[in-house]
Amino acid sequence: MSQSTTFTILLGGELRLTERLRAATSGSRFIAADGGMRHALALGVEPELWVGDFDSTPADLQGAFPNVPKQPYPAAKAATDGEIAVSEAIDRGAVQLILAGAMGGERSDHAIQHLLYGIQLAEKGFDVLLTSGDEEAVPLPSGNLTLTLPSGSLFSVLGFSDLTGLSIENARYPLRDFHLPFGASRTISNVAEGDVRFSLGRGRAVVLARPYDLSGV
Repeated sequence: MSQSTTFTILLGGELRLTERLRAATSGSRFIAADGGMRHALALGVEPELWVGDFDSTPADLQGAFPNVPKQPYPAAKAATDGEIAVSEAIDRGAVQLILAGAMGGERSDHAIQHLLYGIQLAEKGFDVLLTSGDEEAVPLPSGNLTLTLPSGSLFSVLGFSDLTGLSIENARYPLRDFHLPFGASRTISNVAEGDVRFSLGRGRAVVLARPYDLSGV
């Protein structure tokens, strides 16, 4: 049997175990980044590798996974533990990357960097999902994208540049061939009406969805 090309990277942000998270990570391989290993306990998995400087890893957590190979790095390094973990996954044949615990938590700089890194990875051809369980972010590439979301759930398109040729279908507030200036809020707080279809001519963006937030109903 061939090994899975889906890797879940366990990061240090917030993570709530949901049915969508279980479904997304089913059959995945796991790599933990430093304190993100705590999510392995909630998920009931044992990662194949644990990387980081271990500056945010309590001793009892290290004791809970004595058999997981560790790959330590010095605290003064040129990349985050998460980026190092992703690199290891790519070296092991990753095609799809799930960054679990990529949003929320105490470090907003890390959360923002994860979104930017997700865009970079998508531009290199990887299938990327960033998730906290409650929130999911998917890079929006030039071309077409369809997301399966519950009707009434909230989503936003966050532009990290000017967006041209943006279309949104099957949503309460549809758009067609729209130009979104960088920093504009027009695409914040839309409501899904089933599978939402996106297309983008040019620009860099992510779709940030809240599948369990049905306040838009």
